[in-house]
Amino acid sequence: MKIEELKSLVVKNIKDKNEEFKRVFHGRGNFYGDYNYLTIDSIDRVLFIVLFEQIEKELENQLLKMIKEVFRTSKYEILVLQRRYLDKSPCEVLIGILEEENIAIENSIKYKISFTNKNIGFFPDMKIGHEYISKIAKDKNVLNLFSYTCAFSLSAAKAGALKVVNVDMSKSALTTGRANHRINGLNTSNIHFMPYNILKSWNRIKKQGPYDVIIIDPPSFQKGSFAASKDYEKIIKKLDQLASEECIVFSALNAPELDSDFIKNIFKEFAPTFKFVERLDNLETFPSNNEEKSLKNLIFKKM
Repeated sequence: MKIEELKSLVVKNIKDKNEEFKRVFHGRGNFYGDYNYLTIDSIDRVLFIVLFEQIEKELENQLLKMIKEVFRTSKYEILVLQRRYLDKSPCEVLIGILEEENIAIENSIKYKISFTNKNIGFFPDMKIGHEYISKIAKDKNVLNLFSYTCAFSLSAAKAGALKVVNVDMSKSALTTGRANHRINGLNTSNIHFMPYNILKSWNRIKKQGPYDVIIIDPPSFQKGSFAASKDYEKIIKKLDQLASEECIVFSALNAPELDSDFIKNIFKEFAPTFKFVERLDNLETFPSNNEEKSLKNLIFKKM
């Protein structure tokens, strides 16, 4: 793809721009070949560029020149560049002035985001997953494992969940999660925030059960605490102790090296009472040349 073709695609994808978060270019799925180092997001007034690899200076200059041309003919006010390949993934404001507090919006739900962090606090590829939880959470007891900033909790709470238990070892992520509930006007009297290492806290988690919906959305690798290749099965082994009679499990994984069968086989071996129901589609705005290397959202139900 030539840079003019990239420009045309970006212009096309921002035509229907509104306040909602939208990925306007996704190169990470290797669908566009030469641009696998690049993503571009529309976040209300912010156009957000991320470079995942260092590229030749001449190419970077051409790329940024093109994006600035698009920016100037659009309704954005702020242009931000993040270099994910550098230590601490610094962000640079190229045009405009960034406010201290920033919000991403998905399906009218607000999420606090921070351009000072490596991950801004919101994973937009999970939109269909959030919508799925919204459809099934009403009057349910929901367990949200590896909750991060509690995006699934927002979907469940807004849908009328009886209770939501968010578990994540990051206290700062849970603090943002609390704030996310507050800015959406959600009552947190039935929302729990547990800052624990999940693999070492099963008794505490079990006390809030049994759970009608269990969400498992771990990092593929987190140094010193979780590696999906060896630790995912430790969670699945505990499901029967946590689940209600007709429990639905939302099992997610975004590790390119592990396919859907990796998850299905773990369930067959360690939680055979849970049967595979379906794999959710991924967003069209996150194209991939190999779906098994992209986000995998699998649904299981206790039979």
